[in-house]
Amino acid sequence: MPAEAPQTVVATGFGPFGIYDVNSSWVAVQELSKRPLGDDIDLHIEEISVDYKTASELVPELWKKYNPKLIVHVGVSGIASKITLEQKAHNEGYDKCDVKGCCPENHCCVLGDEGCRVSGIDMQLVCRDINEASSDVEAEVSQDAGRYLCDFTYFKSLSIDKSRAAFIHVPPLNTPYTAEQLAEGLRLAILAMLKQVS
Repeated sequence: MPAEAPQTVVATGFGPFGIYDVNSSWVAVQELSKRPLGDDIDLHIEEISVDYKTASELVPELWKKYNPKLIVHVGVSGIASKITLEQKAHNEGYDKCDVKGCCPENHCCVLGDEGCRVSGIDMQLVCRDINEASSDVEAEVSQDAGRYLCDFTYFKSLSIDKSRAAFIHVPPLNTPYTAEQLAEGLRLAILAMLKQVS
């Protein structure tokens, strides 16, 4: 019997912006790529610049290039103290300038789309799996991804396929988690999410 084709997973992190000369999201995603997810999982990672134009163009390109079973965007949050699983994203309200000093047209992600999109992945179940695992990290669920590049990127992916898209906020490095601990949290999250993706 032929071996099953590997499940393609795409994980993205963001580049530097504001006070974050080193963005823990990209550091964690790079660290994740060094960890075994399983022989049946083919992981691809990508860094996204913190600007709306790049995010708007790159996200659909990643979907088209990889046709992933799951895409997980990761961003840093200065108010997060746990692995924070975002359940939904917003289409409007993007009035904070990106690293190039720009905002999207009409402060909107996808013109004419609905105001909010909810991931088909139940983040409460993912949260439970992470918290029940014997690891050093804790997770929680959030309903507000922040109306900046994180929220924007998430909405863009959800507008393509909400059944296979997720967003995770991580704290800045060493507040409290190391890059290795963040990567382990991402690993546990991805494995939990894949249980729900058909």
